Amino acid sequence: MKYVLIIGAGSDIARPLAFLYAKHGYNIYLASRSYERLLRDANDLKIRFNVDAQAFRFDVIDTQSHRTFYESLQQKPIGVICLAGILGDQQQAEKDFSEAKKIIDTNYVGLVSFLHIVAEDFEKRGEGFIVGVSSVAGERGRKSNYVYASAKAGFTTFLSGLRNRLHSYGIQVMTVHPGFIRTKMIEGKQTPEIITASPDEVANDIFNAQQRGKDFIYSKWYWRFIMLAFRSIPEAIVKKLDLR
Repeated sequence: MKYVLIIGAGSDIARPLAFLYAKHGYNIYLASRSYERLLRDANDLKIRFNVDAQAFRFDVIDTQSHRTFYESLQQKPIGVICLAGILGDQQQAEKDFSEAKKIIDTNYVGLVSFLHIVAEDFEKRGEGFIVGVSSVAGERGRKSNYVYASAKAGFTTFLSGLRNRLHSYGIQVMTVHPGFIRTKMIEGKQTPEIITASPDEVANDIFNAQQRGKDFIYSKWYWRFIMLAFRSIPEAIVKKLDLR
């Protein structure tokens, strides 16, 4: 009986992604601060797919609780998917370091803490997969979200190093760079419809790529070319642009 643990399971991508893994016979651990919602989702998974599904209260920034939480799992997961993240308030972060710290701790520090515990276990077992959802935002700084973007850049680099560390143990580490997604995170923000994906589309991309053993994907695929073009613009020009 193989379990997949989803960290940040209250996110909009988590539900369709959990459905995909359950549909293919995986048991599911759901973990986030949104415990009451997770209980409903876990029950739904049990009824729909006849799998075991359990909900856990988990705070990614409470790093002192991470090892206790992981060791409490009766059966250790074969896969861990990290969806935890917040956009935060850039303007507030510029004036109040506590906001900047919350953004960095949620999108980077907490995930580093937890994934090192997971990696230690996977190394000993010689099996497992890790999926980390980062962001295209981490590929270049913009004045509208550079605290969030810097945390995502750090997470992408961390996953790259972790992939190198765990490769010889046969453990897959996959990085996901989504672009715009119709989620609570960008609610109220205007994004171009043609390049904005649904949570279901991103979940499908993640599942299919993980099952094929991929190391890195963009979701949707065309963001690879959008970001290639954006990264090619000289910094002397970018610094003058009104990037929001």
